[in-house]
Amino acid sequence: MKQESPAPGALAALLPWLFVLLWSTGFIGAKFGLPYVQPLTFLSIRYAAVIALMLPVALLLRAPWPRPGRQWLHIAVSGLFVHGVYLAGVFTAIAHGLPSGVTALVVGLQPLITALVAGLLLGEAVRPRQWAGLALGFAGVALVVAGKIASVPTAALLSMLVPAVVALAGITAGTLYQKRFCPAFDLRTGAVIQYLPCLAVTAALAAGTETLRVDWTGEFVFALAWLVLVLSVGAVGLLNLLIRRGGAVNVASLFYLTPPATALIAWALFGETLAGPALAGMAITAVGVWLARR
Repeated sequence: MKQESPAPGALAALLPWLFVLLWSTGFIGAKFGLPYVQPLTFLSIRYAAVIALMLPVALLLRAPWPRPGRQWLHIAVSGLFVHGVYLAGVFTAIAHGLPSGVTALVVGLQPLITALVAGLLLGEAVRPRQWAGLALGFAGVALVVAGKIASVPTAALLSMLVPAVVALAGITAGTLYQKRFCPAFDLRTGAVIQYLPCLAVTAALAAGTETLRVDWTGEFVFALAWLVLVLSVGAVGLLNLLIRRGGAVNVASLFYLTPPATALIAWALFGETLAGPALAGMAITAVGVWLARR
């Protein structure tokens, strides 16, 4: 299995939208699984399952490992930020009662922060059209989740927002770090290297702060399997491909589409309503992402 050959044109054009669809289901998986386990314990099991799945695959297929030393370190650090810090923040925020839409709005600041930093760290020029697209995208996301923000008690909002802000810092720093120091690596062995530090740190935090109790219900097993196979293997693999092939701002702008896509999935699965402003926000977000990625 060769990892470096470019995808055909039609498939390459579909990869960003497939990534958005798969990544958006992460909040749904968290909603299914978190009633039966605490967040860091949930993530520790998820990381262990990914490693148990990908390590035999990498060995059986004789996937190339990076040269020991700096490359291992860079891949591990990028994984700790992109997966460990980001997911710990998102799952903790949702477990503490912050609606997934509000969490997505906070994380939705990532494209703007990435654009601000990309020029300094990566030398990427952000054109006025891209700035306009980023601003439109954030405005659209705000419209999509405005109703859910109003449902959060003001007194509790600040403490709930802290983990979401940590998640924002993690996914932004990780994306920029990976683009700068390790944009290309084998997706099979790279997954093992990225998730090992996530498992070590998250399991240690879970052992010190949580009960480690798990209710192995059918819903929890389904949520775990979905997050491992669809998110940690499928969506993260696509994210690594997109980081390898595109600019940091282009990749980051896709995260604007996550809240609208999540809202549509929640409407289809759970019957959650979509008001007029939310529908308008989805259209504005789509236009903003189109401008930012041109």
